[in-house]
Amino acid sequence: MTMRWEAFLDQVEERGEYKTAEEAERAARTVLALLGAHLVGDVRAELAARLPEELALVLLNPLQAHEPLPPERFVRATAAWIEGATERTAAWDVSAVLSVAADAAGEELTQRILLQLPPGYDLLFGRPLRV
Repeated sequence: MTMRWEAFLDQVEERGEYKTAEEAERAARTVLALLGAHLVGDVRAELAARLPEELALVLLNPLQAHEPLPPERFVRATAAWIEGATERTAAWDVSAVLSVAADAAGEELTQRILLQLPPGYDLLFGRPLRV
């Protein structure tokens, strides 16, 4: 089931403790554009189908990463794209957006997403792997 735009942004705004909906939207668009560059095939399409249409289009944007970035570099890339961000604030942005995306995706799809990404993304999604 697709998550509604307002519901998605409200959750990102709450988890990221943003002062405005615009800040939450900027974080969501940036993080999902970078995430979309790392996902391929059915996993990417299924996640897009569960996101609000505006964010699904961002995720499906034809950006393609040459190689998946390790989590630390993903956070650094996010910081580079968000004006005034530091690595610490970008890590907060990434976690806020990816944890809401994981909620929208559901457990089974989130596990399949994590299989496409380098180790360590489970923490960014707020889904620490149980060993």
